[in-house]
Amino acid sequence: MDLASYAELAVRLVNTSTPEEDRLGDVDALRVLLTIGPHLNGRVGRPDLEAMRELRADLRAIFESVADGDENDAAERLNSLLLQHPVHPQISDHDGQRWHLHITESGSVPDRYAAGAAMGLAVYVSAEGLDRLAICASGSCRNVFIDTSSNRSRHYCSDRCAGRSENGAQVAGPSLSEGLGQ
Repeated sequence: MDLASYAELAVRLVNTSTPEEDRLGDVDALRVLLTIGPHLNGRVGRPDLEAMRELRADLRAIFESVADGDENDAAERLNSLLLQHPVHPQISDHDGQRWHLHITESGSVPDRYAAGAAMGLAVYVSAEGLDRLAICASGSCRNVFIDTSSNRSRHYCSDRCAGRSENGAQVAGPSLSEGLGQ
């Protein structure tokens, strides 16, 4: 598994909250979110829901720091999450794949989610830069995304938001968050 792909966990969690709706409103909604990865299976309750909401706010703050031009703050916030939720990697060769890294499945569900999301963001921004973390430029959308365009020109979380934008700017390339039903 490409550890940078774990960054998608951060995007998905942050995007459960919009100005109009909190899609992480109860434990059942949390269970639905956790279906994105078999490594996130486990019993969850109200304390886990609260921990995930706190994590969501912490992750959003990273994207907001980047949007505000404060990459040092974003890096400090990400480093703080990495310290709070240490990653325990292990090598695996499951399903006929070559040897590759996975994050060990230990701790509570929120801890596993946080460790994966923080590690994924850290690996991705170490390779590509913090400026790849973005917030949708559409005035009616606050979704976050990771700009994977070759020229770092993506401004919207999806083609739908780009099409609805007042200035009609074009979207350049796909993002990790594309296709999440935004």
